[in-house]
Amino acid sequence: MSDKHNHPLPDQEESNLKVQGAIPQPPSVNKNASMRIRRKRRTLFSIDEYVGGILNGNRSILSQAITLVESLLPAHHKTAQDIIERCLPHAGNCIRLGITGVPGVGKSTFIEAFGKYLTDKGHKVAVLAIDPSSQRTKGSILGDKTRMEELANDPNAFIRPSPSAGSLGGVAQKTRETSILCEAAGFDVIIIETVGVGQSETAVHSMVDFFLLLMLAGAGDELQGIKRGIMEMADSIVINKADGDNYNKATLAKASYQSALHLFPPAESGWTPKVDTCSAIEKNNVDKVWEMILEYTAKTKDNGYFELKRKQQSKSIMLDTIDQQLKSAFYQDSQVQKEMSFIEENLLDENLSSYQAAAKLLDIYFQRCKLRED
Repeated sequence: MSDKHNHPLPDQEESNLKVQGAIPQPPSVNKNASMRIRRKRRTLFSIDEYVGGILNGNRSILSQAITLVESLLPAHHKTAQDIIERCLPHAGNCIRLGITGVPGVGKSTFIEAFGKYLTDKGHKVAVLAIDPSSQRTKGSILGDKTRMEELANDPNAFIRPSPSAGSLGGVAQKTRETSILCEAAGFDVIIIETVGVGQSETAVHSMVDFFLLLMLAGAGDELQGIKRGIMEMADSIVINKADGDNYNKATLAKASYQSALHLFPPAESGWTPKVDTCSAIEKNNVDKVWEMILEYTAKTKDNGYFELKRKQQSKSIMLDTIDQQLKSAFYQDSQVQKEMSFIEENLLDENLSSYQAAAKLLDIYFQRCKLRED
């Protein structure tokens, strides 16, 4: 056997071929990134800290409190209710406006122009913009802040986009509570922007003092664009985009709407709804809208309707809260959750009707309630 086969390998240090050690692999988690994530996580404050921050106008704490209000976690719900209860005596000194309209009417543009007009006059404006939630993913774009860039940068304005989360009328279930927190924080004009027009917009009407309907001219038969129920609820109709070639069409639409409103029975408030035109993009007649709102507020405060409506809204909030709490308690019940899939399976196998399945689940829940009482 040749010596070359038994010749030992040269020492690595003497060889021209250097064998490097294993290259250290980067960690699976970027430490710097994870540190940034940990920094971004918000610390929950005490009830006193939340309330104190809100009353002092701290927007960061206000935003975090609203996040608690919108949270589905039971612990967050309890904290949020305690905060709302403490803030309630400091709320109410404001004008609550509901603004709705057909898609593409320019609600965001109008609210920005209107909001800037109010902040320039010394008012503090909170905009609760409701975005539609996907029925499939439950997600929302929440893009109103980007559409109201000028107002979003105003120190006297606060814009909070919230998902509708499938609630009736496109209004988030927690909008009322959010409004209370904003009022306690010192905002004297609360604007609630809804998703769009429909008969379910009564949800908006039940939480505001003044209900404004924005409309377009020249988009077909104007009176077909809205439903009678919405027109009956509206305290004012404003035809937006009354500029350029559209000005004459807006003027004609104003006359049509005004004539239509005269056919409705008198409002309980004693107020005769008014119709006007405006151009939000050119900021024309925005001041007239505010004058109209002030006129309405003065009239309804004088005849007692303003306070009466607020009391009716409080009763409505109570009943809605009962509905929401009962629904939440039912679905969070451990025994209901345990039996739900089994009963659903029987339903899909057509061993039970939908009504029988519902009755069984309700029986489980009510039996659990009775056991708790005993």
